Amino acid sequence: MVRTVTAGLDGSRESRAAAEWAAREAGLLGLPLRLVHVWEPVPEPIAQAPLLGAETQQHWTERVPREAAEGIRLRHPGLAVSIGQLSGRPADELLGAAKDAELLVLGSRGLSGIGGFMVGSVGLSVVAHTERPVVLVRADQQAADEHETDPVGIPSAATPFRPVVVGLDTDSPDEELIAFAFAAAVRRGTCLRVVHGWNPPPYYAYGLAVDLELHDALARRESSALAEVLAPWRRKFPDVEVTEESSYGTPGNHLVDASREASLVVVGRRIRRRTLGAHIGPVTHAVLHHSIAPVAVVPHN
Repeated sequence: MVRTVTAGLDGSRESRAAAEWAAREAGLLGLPLRLVHVWEPVPEPIAQAPLLGAETQQHWTERVPREAAEGIRLRHPGLAVSIGQLSGRPADELLGAAKDAELLVLGSRGLSGIGGFMVGSVGLSVVAHTERPVVLVRADQQAADEHETDPVGIPSAATPFRPVVVGLDTDSPDEELIAFAFAAAVRRGTCLRVVHGWNPPPYYAYGLAVDLELHDALARRESSALAEVLAPWRRKFPDVEVTEESSYGTPGNHLVDASREASLVVVGRRIRRRTLGAHIGPVTHAVLHHSIAPVAVVPHN
């Protein structure tokens, strides 16, 4: 079965931006695009209300995805676009749709006045539970935002892509995460910026402020570990320019800063099959809520 790039669509600005981003990514991947609309049934007494009757349901379940698909076909000639209409709890239905997808794309409202996402409960639940990559896209995301500005400083989708940024933990690097980031850079013909943040072990903390030699030794050790992890990937992808950044401090903060000049930020989420439920992790959580660029969350074991 051919995988698709699947986008959740509910008619909102953020979901339309997600669908448009998904269309561009489907074109880069050479895969079809599937727009999925989930109608959540309402209790019967409420459903009888004039504003929530059959005409309203028909508008949201048929007209919205149909018009979105027609617009995407016009803007992306040759892209195969299909529509999936589902009924049930949005998080559950989107999790089901993600199983057959190369990646799932969801929209997220931008925070007014500052950079970052407003990730809703549905988006967080899907990210926390799916075992497929999920991309979160801001409501105001434009194609030009992923590219360098033109020679006179005007945003343009005709210029080269900005770098792909990936957050990497050298203590437990995951091949799925690294492979996803390299492949994303290859598709865009751009460089890969690898960001690693580190903090000293607790027993070093008291002496770090005054012991510069200790700080330098720790920094060299972390840089060496990052280079060692990336060495085989550099050989596997010799045409990808890779920059390594190993910096003291919270990894999430470094990734959020890097997102300002990125076309895509890639972070990981460890899959935990426990009865207590899934967990996103503090770094990924911070990036999801404050990144300027679209964020890809790659689940891994």
